[in-house]
Amino acid sequence: MKILITGGAGFIGSAVARMLIGETEDEVLVLDKLTYAGNLLNLDSVKANRRFHFQKIDIFDYKKVFSAFQEFCPDSVIHLAAESHVDRSIKGPKEFIDTNIVGTFNMLEASRSYLKKLTKEQKDVFRFLHVSTDEVFGDLIGKKEFFTEESKYDPSSPYSASKAASDHLVRAWYRTYRIPVLITNCSNNYGPYHYPEKLIPLAIRNALKEIEIPVYGDGKQIRDWLYVGDHVDALYTVLKKGKLGETYNIGGNNEKSNIEVVNKVCSLLDERTPRKEGIYSDLISFVEDRPGHDFRYAIDSSKLKEELNWKPIESFETGLTKTVEWYLANNNWLSEVTV
Repeated sequence: MKILITGGAGFIGSAVARMLIGETEDEVLVLDKLTYAGNLLNLDSVKANRRFHFQKIDIFDYKKVFSAFQEFCPDSVIHLAAESHVDRSIKGPKEFIDTNIVGTFNMLEASRSYLKKLTKEQKDVFRFLHVSTDEVFGDLIGKKEFFTEESKYDPSSPYSASKAASDHLVRAWYRTYRIPVLITNCSNNYGPYHYPEKLIPLAIRNALKEIEIPVYGDGKQIRDWLYVGDHVDALYTVLKKGKLGETYNIGGNNEKSNIEVVNKVCSLLDERTPRKEGIYSDLISFVEDRPGHDFRYAIDSSKLKEELNWKPIESFETGLTKTVEWYLANNNWLSEVTV
């Protein structure tokens, strides 16, 4: 296939691109505007491959997006481009509206125009996979409930509200215009090449710099952690086997509190690169909680497992170990992307 990936220089997008080039015969075009979280260093291992192409494009720019469709003629789109950091959305929501809502609208409209020029056989092949988040569902009360594909949308932040809006646009374009869409909602990702503003890479970076590791509130907020390699595998499974118009939740079955996660990161670092004095958990500092902080997210992935025969490979322990070891081995990457 010829697959167009938006946000393909970011954390998850670059993992998709590296997998496609390394493990399939697919041809890939990455579109990315290269914000702070999108970096060509993430694509170093595939940039010389003849099946890999890159264009610096902001999906807010419809003309450039549609031009990319016409030039590359994709068989499928994996739409990952998004502003995704809750804290940044609270401080400045406009970029989240522009990219997550207007950008998704542009991708859908470009797909709609592009499809008009295809043959019936080409239209039957085309897929638009929209990658979203479990944060659109809001908060879970207690420890026995799980988000399913039928869960009510109840976003808590400008970020999650913008992603919820984009999900609704994708469903509307499927029902109104019959754009052949698929939607996934995933839990918290972690792994190599993760920009260090999110919890795990931030904890690793700060620990290695021997500076404060901030933890919001009491650190007891619970998330379901999904290793990025498992997420990529799930996305490709949905793209190849998913039923048009359907939504699939992707989770790692690894519920951990934030403070558990940070303590585990510190423990792994203690084993591999001990401090001269004390242990890394001494650096943990509890800071004022952020506004609208959801307490618990947890994904029920049974639909994906039962219908498409997918399940995660990594446990939290194996995935986190791989992640910590990658950051220790790639300190230059960490230094360059956070200059």
